[in-house]
Amino acid sequence: MSCSCASTTEKPSFERVIWSSTWCSMKGSNKATVLTLAEKCKNIVVSNWQGYLNTIKTDAQGSKENIYTSKVKYIIRKGNPLIWVPEHELHNVNTIIDERGSFSVASPYPGPLGKLLKSMNKFPVRVALTGDVVPVKDKKAESAANYLKEMMLSEEKALKEFNYTVSGVLSSSNHFSTTRSENLKELIDGGENYGIYKFNLSSCMFVDGNGGTHEVDFEDMEKCKAGLLAPYSAKLIDGINQSEARRRGLILFCFIYLNVNARDAYMLSLDRKGFDVLGKVRNKVTGDEIDEYQWKQFRITFKEEAWDIESFCQQLVEMEEDAIKKVSSYSGLG
Repeated sequence: MSCSCASTTEKPSFERVIWSSTWCSMKGSNKATVLTLAEKCKNIVVSNWQGYLNTIKTDAQGSKENIYTSKVKYIIRKGNPLIWVPEHELHNVNTIIDERGSFSVASPYPGPLGKLLKSMNKFPVRVALTGDVVPVKDKKAESAANYLKEMMLSEEKALKEFNYTVSGVLSSSNHFSTTRSENLKELIDGGENYGIYKFNLSSCMFVDGNGGTHEVDFEDMEKCKAGLLAPYSAKLIDGINQSEARRRGLILFCFIYLNVNARDAYMLSLDRKGFDVLGKVRNKVTGDEIDEYQWKQFRITFKEEAWDIESFCQQLVEMEEDAIKKVSSYSGLG
């Protein structure tokens, strides 16, 4: 299922889709309903498995001051990224002379969500880290590889053992593009040799969807822990956005909980406190003005924090049932 702001079923001459951002919630917008910047950053880093590594180009004479960039895969261990770099990459040479580097990781944006953001010329929120890229060798490298295998097996086992409610939410997701263990398999059995590096953080920056940067206190980043939801967020978001029934549920949430009439809706992000929705809503027009539609961002918070995937899915399903009952009541059908 795909979605584009330039859909063939719409008439561009009568509407124009615009991006804007509005923070709303069931209880109002306040600090209690959203994560801290440090928590957001930690969740983003844990929710993804690939990012862009930047190192300084060097040769036998030293630094050339130019930057070499490539996409690499990683896991998080003891709060720091462990990065697998293919042996042909220049990073392996650059870091011998100069360990300084930066690492950029975006919030997952799978399936139709990615297409939607691209059509709006918007980027997903991301984390920009700076630090030292330090090689992991011998027994420590073997330990890192074993940790990766254990993590993958644990995730695959968990996916098979989730209850009916969780499986129902995840069923529409593309398993191969949204499951971390599937995307990391090539590091073990892909037939390519890798160097393993530990990224020792020294600073962290949160980059919002409009490109604005927000410095994150490094001590806060070190202290906070990612939620248990984070490793499954890509699969959850895609499962909801790929399901027409669940998308209709998001539209109902906008109407029932936010008093917003949305023509369409997608889940943008999620965390233990709630989730962010992109709702396509009509602008107010007067006189002969042409109707316009905007994609606006809304915040919906849970009554209770969802500390794991099962509690998240359970509250989502209960909200769907509650919204349907309220709509039926409003319509005189209940």
